[in-house]
Amino acid sequence: MLWSLLKIVLFVAAVAALTLGAGYLMESQGGVQITAGGMEFTLGPLQSVIAAIVLVFVLWVVFKLVSLLIAILKFINGDDTALSRYFDRNRERKGYQAMSEGLLALASGEGKLAMAKAQKAERYLHKPEVTHLLTAQAAELTGDTRKAEEVYKKLITNEQTRFVGIRGMLKQKLAKGDTDTALKLAERAFALKPKHEEIQDVLLQLQAQKHDWQGARRTLSAKLKHGALPRDIYRRRDAVLALSEAKDIMDEDKPIEAREAAIAASKGSPDLIPGASMAARSYIAQEKPKLAARILKKAWSVQPHPDLAAAFAEIAPDETPQARMKRFGTLTSVKPDHRETRLLKAELALAAEDFPEARRAVGNLAETEPDARVLTVMAAIAKGEGAGEQVVRGWLAKALVAPRGPQWVCDKCHHVHAEWVPVCDNCEGFDTLSWRNPPHSDVAPAGAEMLPLIIGALEDKTDEPTAEPEAPEVLTPTQEAPKETPAEPPVETAGTDAEKRPDVPDAETVEEPAQNAEPEKAK
Repeated sequence: MLWSLLKIVLFVAAVAALTLGAGYLMESQGGVQITAGGMEFTLGPLQSVIAAIVLVFVLWVVFKLVSLLIAILKFINGDDTALSRYFDRNRERKGYQAMSEGLLALASGEGKLAMAKAQKAERYLHKPEVTHLLTAQAAELTGDTRKAEEVYKKLITNEQTRFVGIRGMLKQKLAKGDTDTALKLAERAFALKPKHEEIQDVLLQLQAQKHDWQGARRTLSAKLKHGALPRDIYRRRDAVLALSEAKDIMDEDKPIEAREAAIAASKGSPDLIPGASMAARSYIAQEKPKLAARILKKAWSVQPHPDLAAAFAEIAPDETPQARMKRFGTLTSVKPDHRETRLLKAELALAAEDFPEARRAVGNLAETEPDARVLTVMAAIAKGEGAGEQVVRGWLAKALVAPRGPQWVCDKCHHVHAEWVPVCDNCEGFDTLSWRNPPHSDVAPAGAEMLPLIIGALEDKTDEPTAEPEAPEVLTPTQEAPKETPAEPPVETAGTDAEKRPDVPDAETVEEPAQNAEPEKAK
């Protein structure tokens, strides 16, 4: 700013001086006398002014020529000059143009074109931190993982691009399934940028897969600290990690530590069903049934589950079915209208052989939610109430083709698990399992609707008598049932007696109605 102002002042002063000198020359009577080589030249006032202007122009031209010559010499020598800056600007313009074309090609899925533009941009720009990244992404797009890995290794050597190189290598190792190397790279990337959410998630998932529960809990705390995770989700996942750690400790025969970790998991997240079950069993082992019942009731109030009922039954394993129904009343009264509560009450009533109570507990579940468990309970109720074998088999046939009911299903890949695990066995997602009905097709298999009728027909066919057509097929409820004591088997002498007395019927003829009626009595 000051230098520009100074140049303007100097220019104005020079113009004023030249104007003043030209005025003096114009007002003088004589002229300018120049002697050169024995010759004299006399210039008038006007001629003197013109000669001065020509001289200034010639000096300016000479100065520019000398400056150009000096610039050429410096350019040849490799120094920074106006000429070199001109070529640099031209090269930079071409480099950025190639870079923009490469990015457009990469976005449009043209990997080979993006690779060529990246190489051209690298020749013009000489900025590897920019062009190498474009080259690596173009190589990944074309499937040249080897080239991409080489470029990422070059990026790791530069301090400015180290994180980008580690992240690229991390993705390469994850794609290859090399989780051991990927875990080390994720730890290095996390050390460089602990606030990076993607690195936090990848590191947490890898640590969970390797059962590094302590490291996973530290990573989870970092996510909470940097605001990448809500506090309620943090408590849930921290409880999952504590429960997983407890299960591993229990496998190593360290029950005390397992109990403490399980109790901590249950307190951290009451809706974590496996944590509540393990904490309750740890209290049962410590002979603290009241604390175990308290944990199970709290978890049942959040979400009723069969595992909670199983743990509640372990509090008093030797009680009678009637006493168990009475004790379970404190649990079933928490959510009496819930589906799981109604099925639990029905199963308890079946164990106590109170079949009317079991039917009342099931209610209309067979019509509203007819899954395999409900239909199996209905078959047991029908069997206990003395229904025919055809009715029982009909319920079981329906249960065979019915949905399985709620299970541990991964929310990410919908894979069904037999028991709860912290990491999905299929997609390796962390804390993605939930207790719900798995997705299924509403279209029944071909012929499934005929299965109850087929089974019933087979049962009727097996019950038909084969020896005598006039023998009764089944006994109606109004008919008199045969005596409970079975007929005596025929002795060896029965045949000879029959031969001596022709009016006595065959032993087989006598025994056949009893044999046909006895299964009906059992039914």
